[in-house]
Amino acid sequence: MTILSCPSPNHGPRRDGARPDMVVIHYTAMQDARAALDRLCDPLAEVSAHYLICEQGRVWRLVDEDQRAWHAGAGRWGDVTDVNSRSIGIELANRGDHPFSAAQMAALEHLLAGVMDRWSIPPARVIGHSDMAPLRKSDPGRRFDWRRLARLGLSIWPDPVPAAAPGDFLTDAARAGWHPPVGCADPELAVLTALRLRFRPQASGPLDTADRAVAADLAARFPVDRRPRSA
Repeated sequence: MTILSCPSPNHGPRRDGARPDMVVIHYTAMQDARAALDRLCDPLAEVSAHYLICEQGRVWRLVDEDQRAWHAGAGRWGDVTDVNSRSIGIELANRGDHPFSAAQMAALEHLLAGVMDRWSIPPARVIGHSDMAPLRKSDPGRRFDWRRLARLGLSIWPDPVPAAAPGDFLTDAARAGWHPPVGCADPELAVLTALRLRFRPQASGPLDTADRAVAADLAARFPVDRRPRSA
């Protein structure tokens, strides 16, 4: 894969000797890849990512993987609250309201496999921005094909017939990594929205048995890794 260079000034060292042990996938929510590149490389915007992939499958490296890009913002995954220091950020050029192209997904798969291999990142730690920032963020959104990544061993998918009996929804979700935002008025709604965006994008209404089964299965098979990764 050819990776184009477009260095962004928006980065810094990873804090406290952290090394990346997760990947966060985003969509740009902008008109096209050029507009996204301009913003991600604008020092006044104070945002960036390690990579950007356009609809045609071209890949740009904006920040070196050993550096801390500014893509995640406020949020949490398991016990990790400084997600930027512990992650690789990948932006997909997409407005958020249309499917991701075959070329773009193929490029993502190739890039993701390399990142995961270089940093020994397991599939369970490939997440969306919405997973770590429920309600605040919705990317990569309902049109993103998480099941496709899971089939390739690049992410996870809940078992359709979970072995684990559903328990307390928020407890199970937290064990698998999902937490409501600090001070959230409705924690159950926040976490439910994030899980449904990822695993049940067509579902609606209040929490149901299928949602509980998803959380229980993820908690049983993919409990979040709470061990710090440092140099």
